[in-house]
Amino acid sequence: MSSDAWVTVIVLVLAFGMLAWDRLAPSAVVLSAAVALLLADVITTQEALSGFANPAPITVAALYVLARAAEKTSLLTPLAARLLGEGRTRLDLARLLVPTAGASALLNNTPLVAMLTPDIVALTQRRHLAASRFLMPLSFAAILGGTITVLGTSTNLVVSGLLQDIGQAPFGLFEITPVALPAAVAGMVVLIGFAWRLVPDRSTVQEQAEDSVREFVVTMVVLPGGPLAGRRLGDTDLVGRRHVYLAQVLREEQTFSPVDMDLVLEGEDRLVFVGEVSEIVGLYRLAGLRSSAQDHLEAVAQPSHGLHVAVVGRTSPLAGHTLSDVNFVSRYQAVVLAIHRDGQRVTEAPRDVRFRPGDALLVLADDQFRSNWSERRDFLLISSLGGDPPHMSSRAPFVAAITAAMVLVAGLGWLSILEASLLAAGALVATRTLTSNEVRDAIDFDVIILIASSFALGAAVETTGLAELLADSVIGAFDGFGDVGIVFGLLVAVTLLTELVTNNAAVVVVFPIATAVAMQTGVDLRMMAVAIAVAASCSFLTPIGYQTNTIVYGPGGYRFFDYARVGLPLNLTVVAIVTAMVVNL
Repeated sequence: MSSDAWVTVIVLVLAFGMLAWDRLAPSAVVLSAAVALLLADVITTQEALSGFANPAPITVAALYVLARAAEKTSLLTPLAARLLGEGRTRLDLARLLVPTAGASALLNNTPLVAMLTPDIVALTQRRHLAASRFLMPLSFAAILGGTITVLGTSTNLVVSGLLQDIGQAPFGLFEITPVALPAAVAGMVVLIGFAWRLVPDRSTVQEQAEDSVREFVVTMVVLPGGPLAGRRLGDTDLVGRRHVYLAQVLREEQTFSPVDMDLVLEGEDRLVFVGEVSEIVGLYRLAGLRSSAQDHLEAVAQPSHGLHVAVVGRTSPLAGHTLSDVNFVSRYQAVVLAIHRDGQRVTEAPRDVRFRPGDALLVLADDQFRSNWSERRDFLLISSLGGDPPHMSSRAPFVAAITAAMVLVAGLGWLSILEASLLAAGALVATRTLTSNEVRDAIDFDVIILIASSFALGAAVETTGLAELLADSVIGAFDGFGDVGIVFGLLVAVTLLTELVTNNAAVVVVFPIATAVAMQTGVDLRMMAVAIAVAASCSFLTPIGYQTNTIVYGPGGYRFFDYARVGLPLNLTVVAIVTAMVVNL
């Protein structure tokens, strides 16, 4: 090996050692390794910065914006809740992973994982589950599903382009399926069977802020003809929720309290909920319910609005009066969603309550609400809670249309996934679905730096000859086992290179070797191309080999080598199945 190759090996060993130590941010470790290689003249400035000009990190950043819009409008919340179930058994895990893999076969898996991740995190937090138990398997299932057709992942398109470069026809839409589908099915069996035990519990339930532990009371109305009308109460998601419970059902002159699980809900039933503020706000996003203050919500709420807790003062004009008495909406440009009163449960709708000093009001108002009224006698204290405006769920169809358009134009090849995702993100800002501050906060810049910096390490591995040396060594190690051994060794080499230089770079390095191997063994070249496409996409050992792994890295609270616990048996299964399919077809 050359001196540059030895320097690269040393830097990589140190970097992976620091990642295993898990005391520094992975982005800082990988960026430092890239800088070290630059200072050692192993890579050029252009190669060191190539990742920052590559479409991958910018695409992921744009997809973070799309995911934030989906989270804000609760676009996928009903779907995620239905798929996740209670989240306490392997069956619940399978209910989440199988549809995800199926959808990834026809939709690009990266935006799918980006949009599902926030909802999975929110659902697991509400149910006091570890998000880490679901996010890594979610990413792996999306990767497996993405191998099944050409549309599922960009790696398949890269290999298809390489075939065209040597005079072959590009892949047909389902040409990969006969090899990829059995591998994906076997991989899903291993994933569902082993992930439940092998994925570590890395998440902790965040303590609620002091104001958030107060019990608030809110009244919701069952929509006539909606998905809840006509259903037995015990069969809905309205009961059994943590930190919020249904205290009463009001129907005309009837009051059901305590509530009967066999009660059949009717349109216009008024449901009185009691619970923590974070859970109360979540009720506004349940399909089939509307707020008792819906008219005021639609008149006042804007994308820039947020949630506040305002405490009624003794000299406040609210004390002793109702909302209509003081014309609350027009006076404060705000809507009261729920009320907390120490020592007494308030079951009336906010519009009917005569307020007392010390009542805490959950208020939806603009960002200026606190500064406008904190120095006035109207409220003793105003604290901002953040959170999304409940009315934003009405924007969900628009976000869905933007997402569908992005997937369509990218899938048909009219625009690249980068161009389509940037246009989608721009449309969300232009229509005020997201503010510029929300866009900035949505992007995890640690992840972006991690992805961009990893390209510098990949460039060093490739330009110093380490990639070809690794491929040749692995293939040579299995040479004595005949054609099966050579194909297996080639796929192992692709798998390892994917973790070092990313999947698309790995197939570029290995494709010429695969061509030569096909000529030597008599294996059909197109079958070999299919094999390396599937193996290169199956990145399960590190968070930097594939974009979906990187997206779930932070939200899952994972450590760098957590991926290998499940990824190693998964990789071996996929490589073994693909080898068998290629040799025998």
